[in-house]
Amino acid sequence: MTRVCLVGSDGVDLRFELLSRETAREALATYDLSRPYENTLALETVSVGAAVSLLNDLNWYLVRFADAALVRDPSVSESEWLSRNLAEALRNDRVSPDATDEYLRLYGVDDGELVEPLFVTRTDGETPEYDLRDVTETVTVRVTETEFGR
Repeated sequence: MTRVCLVGSDGVDLRFELLSRETAREALATYDLSRPYENTLALETVSVGAAVSLLNDLNWYLVRFADAALVRDPSVSESEWLSRNLAEALRNDRVSPDATDEYLRLYGVDDGELVEPLFVTRTDGETPEYDLRDVTETVTVRVTETEFGR
């Protein structure tokens, strides 16, 4: 199964904003929603294509209420996420799964909340450490070259 995780913007209750609007609520109605981190909303779809389609359906809301939309597909990585743009490129065969792991955005996790991302490049298969603050874990997101450092 492919996972989707929506990360809410600061000062926005993402779950409330999405579920209080009829179109978004209907798009999410068939999914089992969870909250892996503070102010996130996660769900499972059947494929990268289904995940990208759902994100496209929710785009109006994501632009207004979310900082990031992440996709994790086991055919690419069991533990690392893809940015929405990278997932779309993968779905459209503009990039192969083995060419997705150079540019990364690392989030620290502090008290269950995703905190300031750090942009790094993976060299020789090694992911640099998250060093912006002490955190209990990190979340790795593969991004496109154009998203790198944004």
